[in-house]
Amino acid sequence: MPTRQALIDIPVDGVHIAGTLIAPSTMVPGVLLVHGWDGSQQQDATRARELAALGCICLTFDLRGHARHVAQREAVTREDNLHDVLAAYDTLVGHPAVDPNAIAVIGSSYGGYLAAVLTSLRPVRWLGLRVPAIYRDENWEQPKRRLNGDDLTLYRQTSIEPEKNRALAACEDFLGDVLLVESENDTIVPHPVIENYLAAFKYVRSMTYRVMEGVDHAMSKRAWREAYTQIVVAWMTEMRLAAKAEDRTRPREQPQRYETWLAASPAQARSALQEPRNI
Repeated sequence: MPTRQALIDIPVDGVHIAGTLIAPSTMVPGVLLVHGWDGSQQQDATRARELAALGCICLTFDLRGHARHVAQREAVTREDNLHDVLAAYDTLVGHPAVDPNAIAVIGSSYGGYLAAVLTSLRPVRWLGLRVPAIYRDENWEQPKRRLNGDDLTLYRQTSIEPEKNRALAACEDFLGDVLLVESENDTIVPHPVIENYLAAFKYVRSMTYRVMEGVDHAMSKRAWREAYTQIVVAWMTEMRLAAKAEDRTRPREQPQRYETWLAASPAQARSALQEPRNI
């Protein structure tokens, strides 16, 4: 079994003695699932369980303006919801068993748009986008409900350069692995939007693109939702296997040195062993 180790100094009677903490490499990938507008975390529950069965720790959550906070629906902004995603991401990464260098973010529609923007603010290794929406950068702090209309419909039919859109610019800078899923019969996020996202991902490590034939934006049939779950699970399985193969071929790292060790408490020992690994 692979192990992690850290060199430590243990204070005793006014001096420090050397020690080495050794533990199994039990840190696992974390997966953040971001629902779309008019959705909720319940839509991701089954998907999260399937991913958890692969050995991932998953976090679903409700964006403000939905579920418990539906009263804020008319006032919530993209800035508010981006803060929600950031807070959820930080909560997931803060879990003691989550490897902070092995984070996947999977978003649908509006959640996909927010997930793309998130990659410019937090480290993400794997990015899954299903029918990701797109919006103009202008009026960022205007209530999200006011962004819909004929102007947005026309905007989503145009070719957009990454430097002119915050989400696409984040995609252009993204260097990890991407899953992009399109619905063939989507009238809300039409094909030109998908083309813009595909064109923006110029430097990614891998791109997996799937078109779900006959499917609408909301995946209104149970069979479609189940098919999408299988796409996500298959992709994450492939990504995890690739990551493990990469780990086996990378030279073994030297133990990290901790010069100051104030107390050899269990909590501090866990903290030392949870230092991020390069994956």
